[in-house]
Amino acid sequence: MLLIYIVPQNHVKIEKFIWSFHSAGIEVSKMEKIKAIWITAVVIAAIATIATGTVLASAQAAELSGELTIAGSTTVLPINQECARLLMDENPDLRISVSGGGTGHGVKAVGEGAIDIGAASRDVKAKELETYPDLKPVVIGKDSVAIIVHPDNAVSDLTMEEASKIFAGEIMNWQDVGGSDEPIRVITREGGSGTRDCFEDAVMKPFDYTIYGKALVKPSNGEIRATISRDEAGIGFLSLGFVDESLKAVKIDGVAATVDNVLSGAYPISRSLYLTTKGEPKALPKAFLEFVLSEDGQVVVEDMGYIKVSAVATPAQTAAPATTPAATAAQTPTPATPGFEAVFAIAGLFVYAVLKRRK
Repeated sequence: MLLIYIVPQNHVKIEKFIWSFHSAGIEVSKMEKIKAIWITAVVIAAIATIATGTVLASAQAAELSGELTIAGSTTVLPINQECARLLMDENPDLRISVSGGGTGHGVKAVGEGAIDIGAASRDVKAKELETYPDLKPVVIGKDSVAIIVHPDNAVSDLTMEEASKIFAGEIMNWQDVGGSDEPIRVITREGGSGTRDCFEDAVMKPFDYTIYGKALVKPSNGEIRATISRDEAGIGFLSLGFVDESLKAVKIDGVAATVDNVLSGAYPISRSLYLTTKGEPKALPKAFLEFVLSEDGQVVVEDMGYIKVSAVATPAQTAAPATTPAATAAQTPTPATPGFEAVFAIAGLFVYAVLKRRK
């Protein structure tokens, strides 16, 4: 079908070429032979052009290979896992290892060169930048931290001050905030967690509180979700992307924890999500970052319950400026397939060689 399209579309060029021979005094029978040779040459050149383009496309599609290691924030973990799966599906020779461990672990491990990319759900701290000055964090999305209770808990709304007092251990019974007469069980994340840092900055520090020392500590968003979903007296906090029907996210000062409210600034607990490298990223880390920031990667961000980076302005780093590529990363240019000008050049050489041989 393609060859049938190529020849008629360029019939006028062929006729002009043949007419030049007629003008030079070449008889009609020879002109017909030249025309046949010319069309044959165009077809051969077109086949060569198509084959070249196919080879180039195939080589480009399989260019990613080797091993890549990513660790850190459990908030960013689902994004990294799915993006890694999609990239490995497209590149059979690529191996990507993705794990959690928390933001603090991710920053430390990438800073020490133990992994290629560190995932973080908070800004890099000034102290971390002093220890690892080559860190290059890149914003890949935005998230919110929701305060969550069991769905059967009667409490659906708290003021920010009530929330801070509950997590500080000053309010210890649900009855004091409109619930049943039952002790409150506080569940929190471990120190170094990006989710905990975000929660403390937004909820605890404005009232000069710290999290209750007897609170039950869990090492991941998934652990927090599983614990609260089984405990009607429990309260905790986790990434908005982890909230499902097994939990209830309470309103803060009457504002629900939703993507729209985070974008508008109405919901007060939010943070940026980062992927961090040590220095400028090398080939494989760069390819992964570009994929996460691509249209397909940002679909993954949204599918996981987070906010894609193009929907929000990239926030300024408090500790140090982050190197943030554009929302849609520049793709590796695809080598251009030779056009019809090249086809006719090849065909012309073919015709010239045949005619010269006939003399």
